[in-house]
Amino acid sequence: MVAMSLKVAALLPAYNEEHHIASVLVCLRRYVDLMIVCDDGSTDLTGDIAQAMGAIVIRHDSNLGYGAAVKSLFKAALEHNVDVSVTIDADNQHDPSDLLRLVEALRENDYDLVIGSRFIEGNHNKVPGWRKKGIDLINRLSTNGGVSDSQSGFRAYSRRALESLELTEDGMGVSTEILIKAEEAGLRVGEVPISVRYLEDSSTYNPLVHGLDVALSTFKHMSLRHPLLFFGLPGLISLMISVFMWAFTFRNYTLSKVFSTGLAVTSLTTTLVGLSLLTTGVIIWVMVSIRKETV
Repeated sequence: MVAMSLKVAALLPAYNEEHHIASVLVCLRRYVDLMIVCDDGSTDLTGDIAQAMGAIVIRHDSNLGYGAAVKSLFKAALEHNVDVSVTIDADNQHDPSDLLRLVEALRENDYDLVIGSRFIEGNHNKVPGWRKKGIDLINRLSTNGGVSDSQSGFRAYSRRALESLELTEDGMGVSTEILIKAEEAGLRVGEVPISVRYLEDSSTYNPLVHGLDVALSTFKHMSLRHPLLFFGLPGLISLMISVFMWAFTFRNYTLSKVFSTGLAVTSLTTTLVGLSLLTTGVIIWVMVSIRKETV
């Protein structure tokens, strides 16, 4: 148990982790006051094993996704008046003793969120190259490179953080959503190095599906934060192209007296696309601005 006057809980999203969850919980219980497991529609004995190990178990009737599990765990942590909540994967990739680093960093630096990073102090050598490149791209898009490991599931949260974050993502994109909304809420975010191990049977998520889910979620949230950049700018560029296309179309007709249907269709298409994107950007910007003023 963590030697401090804080009530600390380990939160574990779990889906078909009967081979790993017992060993993870055995190691975790010496560091925390409470262990809460969300059995996200597992078809094996994950939930039963977790309950036998002394964890509080939340059960989803079907597999709703990582984000849905995280939301259920956050709600449970608040209901149990937890001071510090630490999410950790149930697949034995993380070292439970690293939990102490996260909690200490949160307490000593007055952070609201501490991320266990796989990419600082040399840990990147243990991470597959393709995975690191993908995470680097997402880091740049979602945090402007301010966080080295935006997709780490090993994180410590203050109670204030859990109360401030209103999450909507049910899939893997929740990791990015949390960072974006933490910044908007003015939460203080830090990172500490952690160790990680990749086992052949540790991940229950298809890396392709995982990557696509995160990418789409990142794009969605970033487009809502900067609608004029994501929609308005491409719309303006498309309209500028359409002006040149229309000019070329009429010039061609003036010189040859032959009306080019292909050029006209292309000009019309770029005009409609530009107007649609520009209008979308402005509408979203107005709606987001109104929402911010009314909150």
